[in-house]
Amino acid sequence: MNYRVLLAGLAVSLALGGCATKPVNDASLKSGYAAEEPRHKPLKANDPVEMEPKKWLVADLETRALEDANGPHDLAGRTLEVSSLKDIKLADKEVILTFDDGPAPGKTNRILATLDKFGVKAAFMMVGEMAQAHPATAREVLAHGDAIGSHTFRHPDLDKMTFDAAMTEIARGKDAVTKAIGTDVPFFRFPYLADSKRLRTAIAAREMIVMDVDIDSKDYFTSTPLSVVDRTMKQLYQRGRGIVLMHDIHQRTVRMLPVLLSRLEKEGFKVVTLKYKPTPAPATNLVAQADTKMVR
Repeated sequence: MNYRVLLAGLAVSLALGGCATKPVNDASLKSGYAAEEPRHKPLKANDPVEMEPKKWLVADLETRALEDANGPHDLAGRTLEVSSLKDIKLADKEVILTFDDGPAPGKTNRILATLDKFGVKAAFMMVGEMAQAHPATAREVLAHGDAIGSHTFRHPDLDKMTFDAAMTEIARGKDAVTKAIGTDVPFFRFPYLADSKRLRTAIAAREMIVMDVDIDSKDYFTSTPLSVVDRTMKQLYQRGRGIVLMHDIHQRTVRMLPVLLSRLEKEGFKVVTLKYKPTPAPATNLVAQADTKMVR
């Protein structure tokens, strides 16, 4: 075993953080994420592949993942059409799967394959420079039929920026993802969940839907894939439903996903598919258009 290579790979894994937030009031589900999560480092096209620690390659986990991934499955739930954040209302035992920080070739593709085996869809919140660097993988997500959102261009902490600089970063990220996949992206998630009322209002005014988080898998921790599954399910048992935060830039996420989906299915959860529904034009505009046609 080349331990230097293994240690180097683990160092890369530590540097690749997910999306958490600074502590806020105790009533918020976002409390404490920032204190636990490393800062994000975007993947580059020539970055080394994240190594898979030998302790992950446990026969039990591998066997369960392969066996449970075989169909038929009854995990897919309803399709939820949303025009704004208030439309995202989940019933008991309903979850929305979300993946941040990609697309990442070799990882995002495998996550899509796993979702296919279970017949479910997810929402991918893409970092602009990642989509720009890997447009083919971004388009594969689109072709798969998953919801797509933006996640800024460089994944900065917007709370540490001026309002104008933050809005520029948000717009740049949205434009990069839109260009990569060839269509507009209606969803958005704050890096580290570091939001503000002013930013949320401005984003809503631009007809973008903020994707909040109810269940943090903490898959950015250097723990085993099975630990990620157990941690996620524990939160779901307590809450009963919610939007699950994961990241498609980690090998542990790729490896744990079949087991997580199998566990969700056995416990009677349903995965909800998100679909954007454009807000209809105001009635006054429709009347004006009708009047114009009558004059003509």
